[in-house]
Amino acid sequence: MKVRITKDRLKKLSSRRWVERQLNDPFVAAAKKQGYRSRAAFKLIEIDDKFKLIRKARTILDLGAAPGGWSQVAAERACDGANERKLVASDLLDIAPINGTEFVKGDFNDEEVVRRILGVLGDKPDLILSDMAPNTVGHAKTDHIRIISLVKNAATFVLNNLAFGGSFVVKVLQGGGEQKLLADLKVSFGKVTHFKPKSSRKESSELYLIAAGFKE
Repeated sequence: MKVRITKDRLKKLSSRRWVERQLNDPFVAAAKKQGYRSRAAFKLIEIDDKFKLIRKARTILDLGAAPGGWSQVAAERACDGANERKLVASDLLDIAPINGTEFVKGDFNDEEVVRRILGVLGDKPDLILSDMAPNTVGHAKTDHIRIISLVKNAATFVLNNLAFGGSFVVKVLQGGGEQKLLADLKVSFGKVTHFKPKSSRKESSELYLIAAGFKE
């Protein structure tokens, strides 16, 4: 049965809608059942099922990892027992430990944080994942500008620190700016495409850019 929240339980309409959506979201329920920290874990599962990126990577970096759903999936899929893999999760916020994952706290725009990340990995990462998003203000144009700015910073980090032949997965919002980013990435990668997982909410404008074959 569908769960509804009455006005006397939550006065703010936006909060009531958010809670109702969470309670009725099958991916939220599945995440809790399977032990994932967020429903976003299923997005990476779909991406990796289609593009087979994790098993090809020896070193993996999850940028903006909190609360850790993507790092959980990456750690599970990187642990195949055949090769020694290294996985680093990095964020401004603390996250609870994840087996097989080292955590580096800090801003990836900070050179000292970058040195720490590369020091733990022992080399440049073969795969960089980014499901980051800024805090939204509810104004579509402003939110889009903010996430594109964040993604551009992540792309700059990638161009400076990704290993030759490596791959990059990043979330963007549809709205115009993602097309230029797509074009810019095509200059530095052998193949760039976009993908919207089924686990993304239908009303969401998010999609993921998948760039493979970094040329340096």
